[in-house]
Amino acid sequence: MTSPSKPSRSLLLKIIGTLLSTGLLAALIAWSWDDVVIALGKISLLELLAAAAFIFASRLFTVMRWHTLLRSGGIPIALKDTARLTFTGLFATNFLPTTIGGDVVRLAGTMQMGYDRAVCLASLAADRLVNMTGMSLAAPLGIYQIFQLGPAAAQAAFLPGLWRKGWDFVRRTLASLALWLKKPLSLLTALGFAFAHMLCMFSANYILVHALGGELAFWRVVGLSSLAYFIGLAPISINGYGWQELTVSALLGTLGGLDVSVAATVPLINRMLLMLASTPGALTLPGILAQMDKSDS
Repeated sequence: MTSPSKPSRSLLLKIIGTLLSTGLLAALIAWSWDDVVIALGKISLLELLAAAAFIFASRLFTVMRWHTLLRSGGIPIALKDTARLTFTGLFATNFLPTTIGGDVVRLAGTMQMGYDRAVCLASLAADRLVNMTGMSLAAPLGIYQIFQLGPAAAQAAFLPGLWRKGWDFVRRTLASLALWLKKPLSLLTALGFAFAHMLCMFSANYILVHALGGELAFWRVVGLSSLAYFIGLAPISINGYGWQELTVSALLGTLGGLDVSVAATVPLINRMLLMLASTPGALTLPGILAQMDKSDS
């Protein structure tokens, strides 16, 4: 009798977290609304299109990363089908504020095509871990900026439990990538696509920061974006709504030294561009959800 209540309680906490995070971010923007309007007036259409192009390119590299893992895992899926499922999952993540995440939609899509469930599920875990591995390699650039605040701040933020968490990550990675460790070339190729995806995302953030009037070196944008990625993984809100934007804003403001108007506006524009880049998935999502409903009934 207790199992049905756990998901609902977890969802309720995420709803509260979403509302709190979004509310805090809205308060920051309202507090410096005049400066936000001025900052938005500085961004040109060319700069906005450049950021959008980098974000869309990052989506394509995400397609290639998962496609590499699927094909090397023995799944004979066509590239167009991988792209269709990836964009469908991205659309679900951005537009469906429910417990149905993008990975669930991608898995359902591969199963509807008749592919092996275990391998497809493992490929999704491997896809996420490959991306986390890439971000882990960029995270020291962000940790270094925390150490610049002083040893006490760094110790309070990272040292407690750091080695244990790091070892747990390595252990989970090795377990999930067991199939692909036998194919190191495919794994390295997937990691290369992860780096390309990251470079595009970091470049989009860099363009937005400078277009809005901020001044931040590219390597610092890389470090802060990677830190925001890991902090944003905390299951505090639904699909990261509000929490991820608040995290990016806080890091850009405290560690990056940017004005509140710029720090709060960058993640909002980034979220809108991500949502725009995922809209092709709207064409196929209804069909996958319909099949999921049939399988549950």
